[in-house]
Amino acid sequence: MAATTLKKAYAETIVPALTKKFNYTSVMQVPRLEKIVLNMGLGDATQDKKIIDNAIVELTAITGQKAVATLSRKDISNFKVRKKMPIGVRVTLRNERMYEFMERFVRVALPRIRDFKGINNKLDGRGNYTVGVNEQIIFPEINIDTISRMQGMNITFVTSAKTDEEGFELLKLFGLPFKK
Repeated sequence: MAATTLKKAYAETIVPALTKKFNYTSVMQVPRLEKIVLNMGLGDATQDKKIIDNAIVELTAITGQKAVATLSRKDISNFKVRKKMPIGVRVTLRNERMYEFMERFVRVALPRIRDFKGINNKLDGRGNYTVGVNEQIIFPEINIDTISRMQGMNITFVTSAKTDEEGFELLKLFGLPFKK
């Protein structure tokens, strides 16, 4: 498999830039992107089982990797949820697929959002970042005519950074368009 342009950019430009900015003594200290996790919470799936199947098909099309259903851990009578009932869909991307997805997300999907002014620059305290997407139709793999309902998702970028500042700089160099 050929190395993607983001993977090449990480090795050739991002690592030296971060090493210079944070005065790392070893290449192994430089934070890296470890995985990208896409997650769809589907509370309405308790009434209709087809929602889960449709979400699995859509998330698999977006990522190129088979999505799996997430199951509830316990009974919650107010929400009509039983233990081990499917209530969401997720997929974890690593290595080549991760870089390939990130490139499509930054260069193709984000510019398709209406009135897009950048994404929030709030990380989780450990150098990881989660962005919420309101509609799955921003991805070109989804055919607008075939979807049954609009569905949002969370996309989490997990890095090996120790601080938010390092993680923010890494993701900014990867091309995520943060707000000023």
